[in-house]
Amino acid sequence: MEAMTTIGTLLFTWWKGEPVGEDRFGNRYYREKGRPTRAWRRRWVIYEGEAEASKVPPEWHAWLHRMTDAPPTEKPLAEQPWQKPHLPNLTGTAHAYRPPGDTAKGEGGMPPPYEPWRP
Repeated sequence: MEAMTTIGTLLFTWWKGEPVGEDRFGNRYYREKGRPTRAWRRRWVIYEGEAEASKVPPEWHAWLHRMTDAPPTEKPLAEQPWQKPHLPNLTGTAHAYRPPGDTAKGEGGMPPPYEPWRP
């Protein structure tokens, strides 16, 4: 069953939300507009499709969790040469990692033989 954004979240976003950006997956990010009623303004994401936290790229995760003050749309993080493009968790999908010999991959055959450890 796919999780959906609730009517309460949509109303809160319409009433109190200020859009700050969108990532390449279509997720939209918001912060509380106006003066905060506490020491900080709330930040949240409205997911595109299923609500899956692993779809949030690292730069937006840092902003949501207050590791950075400015969202990536205002102050992008420098990309490092060792970084790979962000992918959401693919477990349970056709694109999930399957080790060699896995029968679900369609290769057939048995997995590598198992030898129990002996002290």
